[in-house]
Amino acid sequence: MIFVGGLPFSTNNSSWSSSSSQGSDILVALLEHPVLVSASHSFKSMEETKVSVSSETPSPSKYVYVFQREYATVDPALVDYVGTDEATTCVGLVIRNRRNRMTSIAHMDNPEIVDIGLCQMLSLVVDHDLDAELDHANVTTISECYSDMDGYSLPLCRKLVDTLQRRQEKFHVQTLHVLGHNTKRDSQGNAYPIFHGFLVETCTGSLSPASFDGTSRCPDEIVRRIRVTSSYEDTSWNGKLLETYDTQTDRFVIAPCRWTVRKLHIVMSLQQLSDEEILRRCSTSPSAEGPDFVENLRRQWNYLIKRPDWRETFPWKQPRVFQRAADGGWRRC
Repeated sequence: MIFVGGLPFSTNNSSWSSSSSQGSDILVALLEHPVLVSASHSFKSMEETKVSVSSETPSPSKYVYVFQREYATVDPALVDYVGTDEATTCVGLVIRNRRNRMTSIAHMDNPEIVDIGLCQMLSLVVDHDLDAELDHANVTTISECYSDMDGYSLPLCRKLVDTLQRRQEKFHVQTLHVLGHNTKRDSQGNAYPIFHGFLVETCTGSLSPASFDGTSRCPDEIVRRIRVTSSYEDTSWNGKLLETYDTQTDRFVIAPCRWTVRKLHIVMSLQQLSDEEILRRCSTSPSAEGPDFVENLRRQWNYLIKRPDWRETFPWKQPRVFQRAADGGWRRC
């Protein structure tokens, strides 16, 4: 159930005919709620934090980063900050338990992963002996506006708020910086996200806009990027967020994912295209992607061409495990 400003949220609409229409009503009402409009304005006025592990002090903070379709639940006793970025038509979600401060974040890319994905996120956040009240905040990406029914972000946002409202837990929505609230336009009318990501301070729950560089999008960047697209052909991941991080041990345990010969053939074909054509074919929002979008794709494809058998990356179907080093970074076990 959704709460805003400490009160149960309702649209006062008795004419809902389907989950889809109910989700639309909830989403529109939330986007127009004065408390959340004010919170969105405040978030928009913040300066973006640029996260770079190499610029850390001799006593580095401990970060956990999640890529698209991943999630991680972190213990504030072990992790200082958790975040994600590179979102264009995805939704970043944060759920934090006010009592035990356990924090879970996800980078969702499809409405089909919302139901199971929320269960994955909540499994370690909710203390089932408590009537836990949960903070929920999300930062999403571009859409024409919340009435644009063809926008990539809209079905995901609609599904998300509808599911939160239907669940028995109490979700106190703090920030809803989505769709039109997080959209700007260039002189040609192309829509861009104002912010592509966020960072959460685990001990306080404070949320700020953020971007990460190559030193902080780790560990095992290439393999984790490859899992995003490969997971759509791997039925073991149907409807699920990708398992990535072990909360109790503060280790990245990157679960195996299969890629097919078909994927390899597609990759070899795409690798021959120009950068412009790759951007057009491989992005849901070509005008909004970061400058390294195509380069990151080519690095993934080169890896796949060199290692066409997924079992070379995940021998005996075992996860790739990384533990935290003394400098706050990661090393492979």
